Amino acid sequence: MERIFEDTSKAFALKSDSELERAYFLFKMIANEPLVRIGTAMTNFALKAHLPVDKLIRATVFDHFCGGVSEADCMPVVDRMFEKGVSAVLDYSVEGQDDEDPLDFALGKTLEILDFVKQKEAIPFAVFKPTGYGRLALFKKVTQGDTLTDKEQAEWGRVVNRFDKTCKKAFDLDVSLLIDAEESWMQGAADQLVGDMMRKYNKEKPIVFNTIQLYRWDRMDYLEELYGSAQKEGFKIGIKTVRGAYMEKENLRAEEKGYKSPICMTKKDTDENFDACTQYILDRLECISLFAGTHNEESSYYLMQLMKDKGLAKNDQRIWFGQLYGMSDHISFNLADQGYNVAKYLPFGPVRDVMPYLIRRAEENTSVAGQTSRELTLLKKERKRRKI
Repeated sequence: MERIFEDTSKAFALKSDSELERAYFLFKMIANEPLVRIGTAMTNFALKAHLPVDKLIRATVFDHFCGGVSEADCMPVVDRMFEKGVSAVLDYSVEGQDDEDPLDFALGKTLEILDFVKQKEAIPFAVFKPTGYGRLALFKKVTQGDTLTDKEQAEWGRVVNRFDKTCKKAFDLDVSLLIDAEESWMQGAADQLVGDMMRKYNKEKPIVFNTIQLYRWDRMDYLEELYGSAQKEGFKIGIKTVRGAYMEKENLRAEEKGYKSPICMTKKDTDENFDACTQYILDRLECISLFAGTHNEESSYYLMQLMKDKGLAKNDQRIWFGQLYGMSDHISFNLADQGYNVAKYLPFGPVRDVMPYLIRRAEENTSVAGQTSRELTLLKKERKRRKI
């Protein structure tokens, strides 16, 4: 494939000089692991102590990685990206709530977003996170197959109802719905729920998409099983592929509890698993649609090559590329310039409530070898081109 990801003039076309400088400063900070640890601790302390740090956070890390505090606040970013052919996925990024009010609020927010998405060509997908709809401990218990108390059964019924309300609305509006992945000890319950939703709402086309984390060595088995069920029962599959987001946590828990880690032994194994999954899906496009969530250039080129080999149009609606806002603009905007379907996850929410997401983002960048240095190299290249 032609190497298209070096073109920084297209990659950073939307960034002003000051925004480019801010991005360069942030990635230099993120490249320093001790600094990330100190910054995380200080931010957590400031938020818990209710110190007035919202404006500082908003002006730096928040505005780089998030679209705004509300849907309306995100629209200038959404519209600017769409002018360059990059769509948005509005992601209400408030994580890990434990009581019912925030869970019902998250449901209401997702239903609102679905109405919003229906009216905006620039936002082709809605998204939610399973643990936004239910307690972490409950997902864990259901995944482990533990017996639920009467109270927990009623609570799980409400979780199922939140899922069903959301998927039914997506179906009624004909809007695709991405459901994010969780840690392995919660994912089984989510898989079960999402599978039920696919059976119900994906009879004609993939409305409901599950997310599989391919740093897990067992996820291809899950996909093959799901495909077998879809063939027998007559439903379509939507799959968002990612490498994964909880590696350190997964390995640590496996070590502490004495079971085999669900994570692939090496980065190379993960890369091979991701590309094998891409191949598997493209061989079965009559049944499975793909949202390839990747910041990996080689995996992006591999998917582009497969599409070319199979004679597929670059804008085939069954195949989307996806990246996170604030990262890998060299992939997103250069792909869009070539005519591929591209969407960037655009997190939003109140500054304080979105901080757990932002901290996770910084920690993940620090732990992914090469990601941050690649961002810095490209930002340097563009600064030089602009003579900043």
